[in-house]
Amino acid sequence: MGITDKLCQALQQKSQDILNAMHLVSSTKSLIQQLRDSSWGALLEKVSSFCNDHAIQIPDMGASFSDIIRSRRKKDVVTVEHHYRVDIFTSVIDFQLKELNSRFSEQATELLILSTSLDPKDAFKLFSVCNICNLAKNFYSLDFSEQEKIQLDYELQHYELDVVKAPDFQNLSTLAEFNN
Repeated sequence: MGITDKLCQALQQKSQDILNAMHLVSSTKSLIQQLRDSSWGALLEKVSSFCNDHAIQIPDMGASFSDIIRSRRKKDVVTVEHHYRVDIFTSVIDFQLKELNSRFSEQATELLILSTSLDPKDAFKLFSVCNICNLAKNFYSLDFSEQEKIQLDYELQHYELDVVKAPDFQNLSTLAEFNN
């Protein structure tokens, strides 16, 4: 699928930053959902055009479709179009979405996006007081009292101004270098 190609390439790059990768995960999920919800007609037109251009016979989409499994279960007879749209097209997309959601849950994606605010690269370019406060509130709420959460916001505002000026922080690229 062309939609997932960019995400696959990005995740294979070792230099890929987490923030960009997580945004690609989110946009890929949205694009796949859009494909599922509203692209059947466009796909069917493309397939029909391809078949016509190459003299390939197109089945009558309004005809009844039956298979051994359905006839054994005595299920309602469905059309060929229903079989291709629901049993194949939608099922494959649902599987793809399920796979992405199991690997990248909304909570895990949010955690990784918020965590990028702690990345020291480029003199803490991604530092965000709001994101760090949200990280504390959403993922570490039991570790901070309400008063500490309010105080954290003020302390981080000071830190944000100080870290830009401190020469020790200018050339850091990993958190491990922060300890040295």
